[in-house]
Amino acid sequence: MDAAVSCSGALPQTNLSGSDLSRSDHKFPLGRSSCSYARSIGAVSCNKGLRIVPKKLEFLCSAASRDEERNEMVFGASHCEKKSPLGEALCVAAGVCTYGGTAVESHHSHIAEEKVGVLLLNLGGPETLDDVQPFLFNLFADPDIIRLPRAFRFLQKPLAKLISVLRAPKSKEGYASIGGGSPLRKITDEQANALKMALESKDMPVNVYVGMRYWYPFTEEAVHQIKRDRITRLVVLPLYPQFSISTTGSSVRVLQKIFRNDPYLSRLPVSVINSWYQREGYIKSMADLISKELESFSEPAQVMIFFSAHGVPLSYVKDSGDPYKDQMEECIFLIMKELKARGINNEHTLAYQSRVGPVQWLKPYTDEVLVELGQKGVKSLLAVPVSFVSEHIETLEEIDMEYKELALESGIENWGRVPALGLTPSFITDLADAVIEALPLAAATSTPKTTPAVDHDPMRWAIKMFFGSFLAFILFFSPKMLMAFRNHLI
Repeated sequence: MDAAVSCSGALPQTNLSGSDLSRSDHKFPLGRSSCSYARSIGAVSCNKGLRIVPKKLEFLCSAASRDEERNEMVFGASHCEKKSPLGEALCVAAGVCTYGGTAVESHHSHIAEEKVGVLLLNLGGPETLDDVQPFLFNLFADPDIIRLPRAFRFLQKPLAKLISVLRAPKSKEGYASIGGGSPLRKITDEQANALKMALESKDMPVNVYVGMRYWYPFTEEAVHQIKRDRITRLVVLPLYPQFSISTTGSSVRVLQKIFRNDPYLSRLPVSVINSWYQREGYIKSMADLISKELESFSEPAQVMIFFSAHGVPLSYVKDSGDPYKDQMEECIFLIMKELKARGINNEHTLAYQSRVGPVQWLKPYTDEVLVELGQKGVKSLLAVPVSFVSEHIETLEEIDMEYKELALESGIENWGRVPALGLTPSFITDLADAVIEALPLAAATSTPKTTPAVDHDPMRWAIKMFFGSFLAFILFFSPKMLMAFRNHLI
């Protein structure tokens, strides 16, 4: 571990002891986070282990993983003072940066006797129509989804209840159209099993767990099982290629709370893979799926490649420093670069889908761009759900039904859609490699903290809920909110 540290631009540090996940340093040049770039400057030999052979680089790295400013431990991180005249980080394609002043080789044989766990994080989804309303409540009760000012935080649950009740009928229609529930849990379980087998084929026996943010099995359940199994080293792998406050950030915040207050978990060495959109295996797997679907068109070269990513509120990016937009744009750049290397030079565009609520989200919006493309005379379009690795409501209903219908109505004649990565062998293999590369970076989180006293006064709770519900009702039915929610939420 002396020469292996986390760095911005590939695997940003994730502090599970702190609370501020809104800012992560993800600034790095486009297309420079792959092994090919590292090789170009003669720095990294990419293989299943971690081998560092740097040239003309000197780093003063401490083995400690403690954030001295906050007096907290940082997962998978060490402090490093860079003294390289090149000013470049050397990043392997795993999304993990490794530094060293001398040649260092790290294989996973030294952790063979440890009990390794991998925790897959995902959104979750209702499995039946009866699950829809409580699932929506869990979603909108998350302060990383609906961000209220501190003075109005007591409105979070009453507002979430109101929104979930009003939105449930329309959402039920959507889930009914795809079979009565989300397939996300089934697919994620299959991915977990495939990842376990891929790691075992690489002589890395592991236990793989699934933790969902808003539905069963909840992240808390997975963590409790990890503790019962006495896991001694853990890799946390969110199934979101790009980092966002509302996805990976929200899930890791749950882990922060659990780990901070548990004596066993707070000492468990953990490595968090914050984002992995820049990995060579992921990029090539996406390019494989796109090139295959292009062949289904009569004139593949004339097809517009339409990347549709899940949107986030604009304020997340502008006010809170969410790197999602930058990472998404770089992801598209890398995929198109790979396609061009294969002789595929189709035009492409990126838009954002799934916006809800009255606030402005990342633009351009998918529905508006589809209409514009039809007006411009685009006749063939291939939709690529770039921020999703599993089929669920946003792909099966929103893209396959709503957006397809809109596209055909707008003048687009030939429609195709790239499937989510799912169990694609090259994708699963790449995730396995990412886990192996992240293991040496595992570090304990912090010393356990005492849980603050909780006010259990039933009268005070009843007063808060009454006035919270009343204010939420007034807020929701104001003319401005009614107009916005009528268009975007209900």
